[in-house]
Amino acid sequence: MSDSWKVTLPCTRAEAEAIDPEGAAFADMTAPPVLMTRELTEDDVEDWVLDAYFQDEPGMREIAMLRALVPSAGDTAVVPERIAEQDWVTLSQSGLEPVATERFYVHTSANKGEVPAGLRAFHIEAGLAFGTGHHETTTGCLMTLEAMRAAGQVVRNHIDVGTGTGLLAFAAMHLWPNARATASDIDPISIDVTRVNAEVNGVKLGTGPGRLELAVAPGLAHRTIERRAPYDLVCANILAGPLIELAPAIAAATLPGGTAILAGLLDRQADGVLAAYRRAGFRLAGRIQLGDWPSLRLVRRPIR
Repeated sequence: MSDSWKVTLPCTRAEAEAIDPEGAAFADMTAPPVLMTRELTEDDVEDWVLDAYFQDEPGMREIAMLRALVPSAGDTAVVPERIAEQDWVTLSQSGLEPVATERFYVHTSANKGEVPAGLRAFHIEAGLAFGTGHHETTTGCLMTLEAMRAAGQVVRNHIDVGTGTGLLAFAAMHLWPNARATASDIDPISIDVTRVNAEVNGVKLGTGPGRLELAVAPGLAHRTIERRAPYDLVCANILAGPLIELAPAIAAATLPGGTAILAGLLDRQADGVLAAYRRAGFRLAGRIQLGDWPSLRLVRRPIR
């Protein structure tokens, strides 16, 4: 087995929150690094750290790309740390504590802990795809789904756009087990990850009720997604820019009276996203705020 490499740089909370969780800065790399941020001193917005895990020893170009993400690091010396292959998963996930919501418990293999009674556990490894449940955006979406189910909302046909790891699709399938389910992502790797996670978590793939159909697609532009529309629930935990771009397409794919859950945006970006969806025929029906990350629940107005 070959060794892997770790690079650590200091950063601020603002820089940490501005980092693209899907690693777009390294999109042209065959093996992009796993990027993780953590707070060193509680409530100190200046004392954060960026850890980057590489499969191969990073060169000057990769280190320069990291520095561009955290300008406050300045000329801090960077010495890539070699880590043994068998320690890769444990090290990259060491800061990921299990996440427990009202109905769900999300964990990695490194930190399973004790699953609380009555919760549906999902084993989701951190790695090449975004959406492990350990970020406020994904957790907020899980809580929004739970609130919908608690309010008695019925979902018969749902889609998770930009699914990442498949977690939100799996959660919706647990809450509405007889619904048709679809998960899509522009990144083929994410769909491969979702397929593996489905097997690990006992989620059935297929086309019928209670099974998950997968599609590699930019947004909603795919014949499978179009064929299965309209949806009474659309989840999109991506980024603010793509959310705004997709507003007309998501509106067209959502039943009147149906719900769209939007996340992946910072609090300061919410007004712009909401404006785009109001123009597309949605109204704001709920909002969950975790730190600086809102999860928006929108309802499509009836067509007149």
